[in-house]
Amino acid sequence: MTTLSAPAWEYWAVFLLVMSAFLFALMGVDKLKAKTGRWRISEKTLFVFALLGGAVGGTAGMFLFHHKTKHWYFRILFPLLAAAQLALCLYLFLK
Repeated sequence: MTTLSAPAWEYWAVFLLVMSAFLFALMGVDKLKAKTGRWRISEKTLFVFALLGGAVGGTAGMFLFHHKTKHWYFRILFPLLAAAQLALCLYLFLK
């Protein structure tokens, strides 16, 4: 019996992709809610998903939707987290 096995970087890349897509969508939903004056997604929730691997999508959503760009901690920390997550993926790829 053979088992299917993928390199660690592939698992990490898929995880980052899924989390990034989710946080990208959350940023879009929160921006829409901000425009319509409805209940908002907390900044804490957005940061938790960024820390859990969605920083690339969060950064893309922040700039595409022009959302949270006035907050220094989003402008600085989201891209830093994204770089760290991508660096880990690259490290696992090269390993």
